[in-house]
Amino acid sequence: MDNDNQTTLKPFSLEPFTIPAIGSWPKTRHQFDEPSIWAIKAALAARRPLLVSGEPGTGKSQLARAAAHKLKRVFISEVINARSECQDLQFHYDAVTRLGEAQTVGPLKITGDALKAHLDHGNFLSPGALWWTLNWTNAQKQFEKCNKTDGAPQPLKGWQPKDGAVLLIDEIDKADADLPNGLLETLGNGAFAVPYINKHVRIATNGQIPLVVITTNEERELPAAFLRRCMVLHLKLPDEREKLIAYLCEIGKIHHEKDCNHTVRREVAKQLVEDRIEAKQQSLPKPGQAEYLDVLRALTTIAPKNEKNQLVILEKIDKFAFVKRPKERR
Repeated sequence: MDNDNQTTLKPFSLEPFTIPAIGSWPKTRHQFDEPSIWAIKAALAARRPLLVSGEPGTGKSQLARAAAHKLKRVFISEVINARSECQDLQFHYDAVTRLGEAQTVGPLKITGDALKAHLDHGNFLSPGALWWTLNWTNAQKQFEKCNKTDGAPQPLKGWQPKDGAVLLIDEIDKADADLPNGLLETLGNGAFAVPYINKHVRIATNGQIPLVVITTNEERELPAAFLRRCMVLHLKLPDEREKLIAYLCEIGKIHHEKDCNHTVRREVAKQLVEDRIEAKQQSLPKPGQAEYLDVLRALTTIAPKNEKNQLVILEKIDKFAFVKRPKERR
């Protein structure tokens, strides 16, 4: 491992910290646990993607954002859906716009070399998340060539391309097996081909090796070949009732220590655990960490720093966040 990668392993600690808002991502609080820190370190050192698995709402996506903040890297994200393909992560080619341009050049009297330049494929090719991640400078040039005005990742003030990137590929289990299989070559080689311009995008030689964090809710089994090429971190809420309540209370303290006391945080946790047990018995979606924080946020917004009012309000609103079934809880 080179010295540059050695330095990237230093910033992590077990202390809570604030992640500032960026793009569509809101300001939030985070605290690494030891397994998460070592998983990130292992992925960086081995130059492998970090696959983070677990039920929805356990902080998988936020882990990537927190890592980017601590490493002082640009944060790039892509949410996967059932129609996503590997190429969508690499580049976007707008064939429809190019066809429209070709049909309208007649009145403009553009011919010869001018026409060829006007309809150059590169003018309709915008970089995807992997392109920005592997080679920011090259992606920026292509972004400017295709005259895009939005869609570029937003780096922090003072960030330089040599500082590197953290790429979040969110909910990869939503896609067909072709997508993770297609990622193997790109992530393994640190490069991919762009056929429209007959070029290859490669990792910049003067920067950090990117950290790629991939999340899965385990709704679909991922290909074995893909799993073998990832470091894998499993995020799991405690099974035992009191341990889960204590865990949630600690999470609540990180986010709402000043405006919500321990009594309220514990009462919200107890109610969530009760509804979670019942949901499991009925094979329904279980409320988790995300729903717990949603309720705390609602309580502290409606009745900040007021234990009595917060407990009263909890009785009125908990079913909206915790009860994932079409009937009254009480």
